[in-house]
Amino acid sequence: MVAMMNWGHAPVARWGRSFLRLKAGASILDLGCGGGANLAVLLKLCPDGTAVGLDYSSVSVKKASAVNCRAIAEGRCQVIQGNVQELPFADDSFEQVTAFETIYFWPNLEEAFQQVFRVLKPGGSFLVCNESNGEDPKQEKWCDIIGGMTIYTGERLFELLWAAGFIQVEIHQREDRNWLCITAQKP
Repeated sequence: MVAMMNWGHAPVARWGRSFLRLKAGASILDLGCGGGANLAVLLKLCPDGTAVGLDYSSVSVKKASAVNCRAIAEGRCQVIQGNVQELPFADDSFEQVTAFETIYFWPNLEEAFQQVFRVLKPGGSFLVCNESNGEDPKQEKWCDIIGGMTIYTGERLFELLWAAGFIQVEIHQREDRNWLCITAQKP
């Protein structure tokens, strides 16, 4: 399943990454890193940077570690098991935080967004990329199939990010696919 996610989510992740403005030496946190494919691409985009992948699942941590074993050996990458509600990082640790196809499963989005805000450096940005924009009723079937899943609209995510303290919150939608990407900056 984790390997399938790396392959299946690649198109939406590629589209979402087009909204990133990364520096070569950026420090990145990828939340819900799954199989580690996005983590590997982010490291390529930032050849002098570092990245940490965090996932709740031990299976995902194992797969993401295998996919990124070279970067881990070089000291450029870490993959850890953890919870977005309690990020195990100091304040102002990262310049970029990403969340590809994962916020659907975060039980308390408000608390998680506050944690993301806390670990971002001033001026840092947060990118959320979802294959479901919450506007197509047919997509709601996934919430019935997968317990604990919630699909959010861009407007709802905007409200939650703004309430957490983010500024320059921008909603990007690809209507032909119902994809949604949100970018937000910490002041």
